[in-house]
Order: sequence, then C-alpha cells, then structure tokens
Amino acid sequence: MVYIPSGTFTMGSDNPDFVEEKIAEDVTVSSFCIEPHEVTNAQFAQFVEATGYVTVAERPLSPEQFPDLSAAERAPGSLVFTPPEAGIQQVAYLSWWRWLPGANWRHPFGPNSDVEGKDNHPVVHIAYEDAVAYADWADRQLPTEAQWEYAARGGNDEWTYTWGEQYSAQQANTWQGMFPFFNTKADGHLGTAPIMSYPPNDYGLYDMTGNVWELTATWFTLNHDLMAHQQDPSGPTQDVSYDLKKPMDGAMHVIKGGSYLCAKNYCSRYRPAARESQALDTGTTHVGFRLVRSVNDSSDSI
Repeated sequence: MVYIPSGTFTMGSDNPDFVEEKIAEDVTVSSFCIEPHEVTNAQFAQFVEATGYVTVAERPLSPEQFPDLSAAERAPGSLVFTPPEAGIQQVAYLSWWRWLPGANWRHPFGPNSDVEGKDNHPVVHIAYEDAVAYADWADRQLPTEAQWEYAARGGNDEWTYTWGEQYSAQQANTWQGMFPFFNTKADGHLGTAPIMSYPPNDYGLYDMTGNVWELTATWFTLNHDLMAHQQDPSGPTQDVSYDLKKPMDGAMHVIKGGSYLCAKNYCSRYRPAARESQALDTGTTHVGFRLVRSVNDSSDSI
C-alpha cells in the first residue's frame, strides 16, 4: 500500500456545470495507506476461493423487493453497457444500459463472456455489499470520499486532472470520440485496461482517473458542503435525505474517478473533484473499487 501523509486540501470545485462538486473548503485528512491500483479480477478471485462468497449480481432478485417480477425475471444479472448498433445516430438518454441475466464479475458482458486473460484488469459488477465483504476479508476499508479525493490529487490541489491542466488520452483510460456511438481508442483501450497501464499521480497511485469508477464509504447527497471544515469527514448521516434501513428506497454511495465510458461530450467526470452516485444493490461494467487502511505514521505503510 502507499502511505498518504495527513494534510488539508480544498475539496470539490467551483465549476458551474457540476453543482454536486460545490467546494467544501479546508477538509483535513489524517494519514492513511491506500492501494496503488484498483482491486483486480485475480485478487477478487482469491477472495471468492477463500470464502465462497457470492456477489449480489450472482444472486436472484428478492421476490419481496420485486413482487411484480416473475421468477425468470428475477434471475441473477447486472447492468451492462451496450453501444448503439452501427449507423444509429440518435438514441434515448441512458438507453446504452441494459439489464442482462448472467452478467457478473466472472462474465462482465453476459454468460457468453469471461475474464480469461484479464487477471490484471479491475474487477467490475461489484455492488457496495460485495466491496465491503472483500474489505472485511482483507482487513481494510473502503475509502471515504475525502480520503479518495485527497489521494487522487497527489498533492496538487490546483490541477483539474491528476496530471495537470490539459486533458490527454495518454494519461488515463477514458472514451475518445462521440459517446456512445464510436470510440477512436486513442488511449489504446475500448473497455477496461490492465491496472498500471497509465502513468501514476504524484503519490504513485494508478488509475485515479478513468478505467472504472471506484466505490467509497460515503453516502451521496448534493449538499457537498456538509464536509467543510471537518477533520476526516465521513459525509452525510442516515437522516440527511433517505432511510438507510431501506436501501432500496434510494440510498446511494459516492463513486469517484470516472471510467472508460467518460467522454468530453458525456460525463467528463475524469477529475479528482468529480463525483457520482451508485445504488447499493447495483453493479455495472464500469464500477470497481480500491481499499485503504488507517495508520499512525509512515512506519506502518507496508
């Protein structure tokens, strides 16, 4: 793991196009260690082999939560990115996502796909519950949003991107071209890329931009200022905007970093300040995670 020294930074941005990033000034983070890259298929496979864990996407949907669906419709599955057919020039918003039975971390694009030869790619189709189970097994934790953003900035609070001010296809795995119709693959990849394929930030962390969105421990709310002027803020509590005892009623966690599906014309959240929400019970082809561990000093960094 990589040791991140304690410090204070300006969280978020004042970009008027992204109201959810409104600045929460003077956020202070204690020192911690963070994994240098996203959890891989190989690492997650070791966890599953050791514990027998079954991910959310590999379980049937609950009849109590989905009483109007038939047993066949409640078959295990997950959300898969499906680009429009060639020649189509206009599609409905979010129509590129579809629920696909049989899609999970072992079969990211459905039962006819697999992760053979992709041991060092980030694991996907991971719901929050899955990430927490892995973290408990590894004796680590999901990062808070503040920890994640502080680490992603690499000590460079003024930069828009993790590497500077100018976007570059050679610095991260993002979408080049007109999303969702065509991808020029100027960065060398169409889907996920192997970990550590791009230069690290100044803390030595890889893929803090692009590749896959990363889950955090922080509950999502648009009121980003809840964390201002705090030491190690954990974000909103359960009484902010939803009942956490009923997670299916809309509770979501913050995800950070953007993914290989972020393009200039869509999303463009491949920046440390960027944030999005992810439902508790949902995995997709572009969401993964990495873990942190609390430390007292740099001698505890390995």
